Amino acid sequence: MNRLIIDDAKLKALVATICRDIANSGWRPDYIVGITRGGATPAVMMSHYFNVPMRPLQVSLRDDVECVSDLGMAEDAFGYVPSEEQEIIGSRWDPSHRKNILVVDDINDQGSTIDWILRDWPSGCMPNEDGVWETVWHNNVRFAVLVDNLASRCSIGVDYCGMEINKAEEDVWVDFPWETWWKQ
Repeated sequence: MNRLIIDDAKLKALVATICRDIANSGWRPDYIVGITRGGATPAVMMSHYFNVPMRPLQVSLRDDVECVSDLGMAEDAFGYVPSEEQEIIGSRWDPSHRKNILVVDDINDQGSTIDWILRDWPSGCMPNEDGVWETVWHNNVRFAVLVDNLASRCSIGVDYCGMEINKAEEDVWVDFPWETWWKQ
């Protein structure tokens, strides 16, 4: 197995690429979600660049299979209308209430993290009422990763990536600066 070492300079370059691509797309996040552990550092960097808040989301499928749902993020993505406003609007959801959310992780390796979010958020917040969730992904909720594995089995692709690899063609382990900083 080959190793791809991402050092601090490469990390900054990958984050800069993603920020540039987001800025060029004309889309702007209202806040950024950093997947713990690997997505936290790039998410903080991007939140400073875009001057928007960063919120962590615990999705640890590789290490300990512990994930914590955040219904507030799902409601923001869905466009949930607070109960005190529902009578005025006449609905539990309204597209004008949706927030733009950028979900950031270090790598889309097998697609498990993104697929977990795709299942979790609708299950906790008006599960696919009127097919609304299909209009959320890639519109209000976008996904960014430093490294995108083209051989990933993710049910949807990422919106932004710093670089691509293909583990089906070359078996490679990616080392990020926060994983081996004490060895450098």
